[in-house]
Amino acid sequence: MLFVHNAGGRSRLGNILALLVVSAVLILAVAWQLLHRLPACPLCILQRGALLLAGVGLMLNVRLGPSPMHYSMVIAASLGGLAVALRQILQQVIPGAAVTADTLLGLRWPTWSALGFLALTLFSLLMLIIDRKWGDNALKRPVGMPGAIVMGLFALAVLAALAGAALHCGAGDCPAPHVAGPMPAARA
Repeated sequence: MLFVHNAGGRSRLGNILALLVVSAVLILAVAWQLLHRLPACPLCILQRGALLLAGVGLMLNVRLGPSPMHYSMVIAASLGGLAVALRQILQQVIPGAAVTADTLLGLRWPTWSALGFLALTLFSLLMLIIDRKWGDNALKRPVGMPGAIVMGLFALAVLAALAGAALHCGAGDCPAPHVAGPMPAARA
């Protein structure tokens, strides 16, 4: 059943889980960058910024209750992040272009990023359908302990992302991205 009796409570749980995933991805990205001593590429920093903005929209849904305005924030940030990720993917498929060497489960980071932003967009669109009866009315109940913990984890992820960018970029321009060389030509 699409419209459940306690849609506000269930959507809050969905937003808590989505915010937990966003926080974990931010922490993983910074940890990967620091552990592998990689410079922060400008497009990667833009994608992290979009993820931070999407996380703010999710956090507002957790704290204040579901709202089309909050979901719109998530969708706008996710579409911006998706555009940057697609730009980075297209930049790497040009013959002779430098590509990132780092992969996770066989996919390069920009591909994971694009999939994640697409998932966030679809999640928000689905939640807009499920939460449509709530409108812009914030739920007037306090956030439980799991929600407060996830919001705190997101705040730490924000600080980690900012610190990771500051460590590699300082006050000036970021260094050139880590590249593995030209991409091999496609076989016919």
